[in-house]
Amino acid sequence: MATKSDSKAWKAALPKVGIRPTIDGRRRGVRESLEDQTMNLAKAAAAFITKNLRHPSGEPVECVIAETCIGGVQEAARCAELFRKEGVGVSLTVTPCWCYGSETMDMDPLLPKAVWGFNGTERPGAVYLAAVLAAHAQKGLPAFGIYGKDVQEAGDLTIPADVQEKLLRFTKAGLAVATMRGRSYLAMGAVSMGIAGSIVNPEFFQKYLGMRNEFIDMTEFARRIEEGIYDPVEFKTALAWVKKNCPQGLDTNPKKDQKAQAKLDQEWEFVVKMTLIGRDLMLGNPRLAELGFGEEAMGRNAIASGFQGQRQWTDFYPNGDFMEAILCSSFDWNGIRQPLMVATENDSLNAVAMLLSNLMTGTAQVFADVRTFWSADAVKRVTGHKLAGQAKDGIIHLINSGAAALDGAGQMKAGGKPAMKPFWDITQADVDATLKATTWSPAVVEYFRGGGFSSTYSTQGVMPITLVRLNLVAGVGPVLQLAEGHTVELPAEVAQKLENRTNPTWPSTWFAPNLTGEGAFRDVYSVMNNWGANHGAFSYGHIGADLIAVCALLRIPVCMHNVPAEKVFRPASWAAFGTADAESADYRACAAYGPLYK
Repeated sequence: MATKSDSKAWKAALPKVGIRPTIDGRRRGVRESLEDQTMNLAKAAAAFITKNLRHPSGEPVECVIAETCIGGVQEAARCAELFRKEGVGVSLTVTPCWCYGSETMDMDPLLPKAVWGFNGTERPGAVYLAAVLAAHAQKGLPAFGIYGKDVQEAGDLTIPADVQEKLLRFTKAGLAVATMRGRSYLAMGAVSMGIAGSIVNPEFFQKYLGMRNEFIDMTEFARRIEEGIYDPVEFKTALAWVKKNCPQGLDTNPKKDQKAQAKLDQEWEFVVKMTLIGRDLMLGNPRLAELGFGEEAMGRNAIASGFQGQRQWTDFYPNGDFMEAILCSSFDWNGIRQPLMVATENDSLNAVAMLLSNLMTGTAQVFADVRTFWSADAVKRVTGHKLAGQAKDGIIHLINSGAAALDGAGQMKAGGKPAMKPFWDITQADVDATLKATTWSPAVVEYFRGGGFSSTYSTQGVMPITLVRLNLVAGVGPVLQLAEGHTVELPAEVAQKLENRTNPTWPSTWFAPNLTGEGAFRDVYSVMNNWGANHGAFSYGHIGADLIAVCALLRIPVCMHNVPAEKVFRPASWAAFGTADAESADYRACAAYGPLYK
């Protein structure tokens, strides 16, 4: 997250994609005839990846190509050393020809791997692909296999559409794995209201994600506010921006519980300071060192975090809703910038769901309760309105007071349609429309005795989204579930009647999952009934296939999804665990390989 005050902060190095051009090592005619074609294939792959992929921070993905083609063990070792020096986090092997499989393969057990075997008739790239994938399977080093459907001419450097899709899917998944490695999840507080996801499990983070866990008590916020451990100049800028852009909304508290505006103004100052402090705790801030707070300036190297809030904090201090919502959004008083992943109620498992989706898309993520299934009959009974179109089979209400990024209001536009965009594509008009559609209601005191403010918006328009949740299950370990579908825009008076039955001051989204007629996606009720926890997070776009790919790399089975079978892409060895029931095979493969960092 680049801001005026932390632009020179230390940042983790971005992982690069390593391209390994492998070749038939036989000289005196064979290798020599293939050198240019093989290296040019590697260059074409690198150019395609760099052109089409960015890191969530906005920088284009860099590729490192082996200095020579790899025809045997020594060249493979040289390539591995180059990759270590260059910070490569993802390994892609490409070849148009036969090569010596186990002599040329990538043996690094932590690097996500794929092999692209060029589909041409002059040389057997497909034969090498099959041979080296068998070697990967036999050695317990799973690799994705990429092979185009149509035969190409030997000198054709065009990357077919089906190969492009798989290259991008694998590379995004691999970069996500590499980006998380060595970073931290920062728990700001402990367990919120007995929510299992906020019982932070360091073993899961370490073994499956390669991440550290950092823990602070929420009194650190009180200390930093009392001792002035934040940038006072930025605080003035932030408060002025908030007064201009964050209108105070409806106070639904009983008259006896409503506060004087002077008291509310104090709470506004408090929550703005919390926002500065929450960001500084995650990322650090060199400005604090200038102010004499060298230790606090360092931050916790956190790529995701969660704030407990309820109830030990919120029974006494203003809640964290403003902090969570602003940090999770793609803009603030410093302008348009990279969103952070901050989970309400310190739900670390939902934070991981947010993080994985963000790493796939670069977009902000919306945290929500998966709160209510509304059947068409129930909506008709309560409001008189007949659901139609995408919503005809019923809808799920996604609503929570906390970390719902303002991007989720559906006010940004792409091609004239509502969208949530990576920050580098967001315009000032997008920001202005989003802020205009959002108010900030004084917290409902029966929930938040200490006060605070909750963002209030109702998601507008129809957007493709993917709802995601990670759960830990005794005897199984982590499992991921996802549901692709669309947001639904209800008539304003209908939405208001339904929202008034819960809390009209919270951000609200109506969700219609895509149905398959089978299993958990037999109907909308079954989606709700099979959801594994009270929380979920949604991302813009249908990204289920990307999430399935990254979960395979992390050895996390996907227990529930509605992604079409032809889009599911996992390492080639998954087929050895069964092809008739892909979900069961996924469980067996993940169990057999175990967590990536075991």
